[in-house]
Amino acid sequence: MARSLQFAVFLVTAAAFAYPADLAVLRNGNSIRHEHRQVVGGVTRLYLSDTASGYIEIPTNEIERFEVDSAPPPLMPQAPAPVRVAQFQQPVTLMPPPSVRPQAIATQPVLDRASLGKLVNGAGERHQIDPDFINSVIRAESGFNSRAVSKKGAQGLMQLMPQTASQLGVKNSFDPNANVEGGTKYLRELLEKYNFDVAKALAAYNAGPHRVEQYRGVPPYYETRAYIARIIRDFNRQKLAENPSLGTKQGKASHKPSNARTHPSAASPPQAGTRASR
Repeated sequence: MARSLQFAVFLVTAAAFAYPADLAVLRNGNSIRHEHRQVVGGVTRLYLSDTASGYIEIPTNEIERFEVDSAPPPLMPQAPAPVRVAQFQQPVTLMPPPSVRPQAIATQPVLDRASLGKLVNGAGERHQIDPDFINSVIRAESGFNSRAVSKKGAQGLMQLMPQTASQLGVKNSFDPNANVEGGTKYLRELLEKYNFDVAKALAAYNAGPHRVEQYRGVPPYYETRAYIARIIRDFNRQKLAENPSLGTKQGKASHKPSNARTHPSAASPPQAGTRASR
């Protein structure tokens, strides 16, 4: 039976036990790469980066063992090589990728946040994913710009690659409704594929499922790991804004004796058959 990993609102700066990069091997067969971990009551926090910017809480009894991660260290971003521009060079016009038709962009309306919120809520209801989680993905992907195009050709609010959009039945990725519907459907497929392992699903959305398979978990890419942490941090922020008492509860929980069970405060993308909570 698939188990849902839950995000906790991180409000208190707690001292974490330092570990080298490890893999947490779960009883369901999944593995999660993390920089360090901390036991809080009946749960274990797995920190996805070397800072406290984002972590996942998992019931300790669901973790079978820890292993040293033998994958290569995360790739750090490098400064681009300087570009020498010849004198009297002709002006260069930046054009969108060949797969992007300018008229497809221009004919799509730019939605206000209220209208976009309705689209997100509808997609979340249909695919049983918390709308706040979808919003966090959109913010990380495009900054809510429905006309965004990446250097690699990803398009629209949820930055769908043309091939992925085609597989999802999205004919125009600049159509906000079609893009959000397709992106949310894809997120759901990834969550189910990885047994609701949120970190793996987000890694696959960012780097591709083949990379998750290659590294047996979250790939050791700086960009991907920062992407996951950014979404978790934003999702927690939304939950705390909706219910400030979550922060108070989490703060008290972190000071409980080690034998006290801590319940994660924020909701996670729900499992199949459950209703998306707000």
